[in-house]
Amino acid sequence: MNEYIILLRGVNVGGKNLLPMKTLKVLLESHGYQNVRTYIQSGNIALQAENNPQNELGPLIQAEFGFTPKSLVLSENEFKLSVANNPYPEFEGKTVHFYFCKDTPVADFEKLEALATEEENFKLLGKVFYLHAPNGIGRSRLAAGVEACLGVPATGRNLNTINKLKELLKSA
Repeated sequence: MNEYIILLRGVNVGGKNLLPMKTLKVLLESHGYQNVRTYIQSGNIALQAENNPQNELGPLIQAEFGFTPKSLVLSENEFKLSVANNPYPEFEGKTVHFYFCKDTPVADFEKLEALATEEENFKLLGKVFYLHAPNGIGRSRLAAGVEACLGVPATGRNLNTINKLKELLKSA
């Protein structure tokens, strides 16, 4: 069995794309996935499967819930490498964000630099864009423009969520 981290995008936001994690867990288990664990309602899942579940998730969720969320599936090794590569390990919590890209970004670094405030720092390593936003991302122009600057879809998680997903992997 292989371990995977699944990041769903745009679920349970603003009353749209409602996807109760407890119900999703039961659905995934009923389709043969093992040791399914979820974290908060924003679509963070750890599970075990023989094969990468990327192509099976959308149809399963569509059939049960009536919509297909965008998803990103990371192998245990891919996830652990993204954590190990964090260029901002000295910072905590909600100030560090990981943006996972499905495809290799074709970043517009000039645009990224123009959007970043003096306090913000960022780094692109492979398919992960790391952002340290000490004043939060709520008003960050860089956070709002990340996808456009990367040229590919991305889904972001803060360091608190990343650390919780690390714990979920340990509980496998």
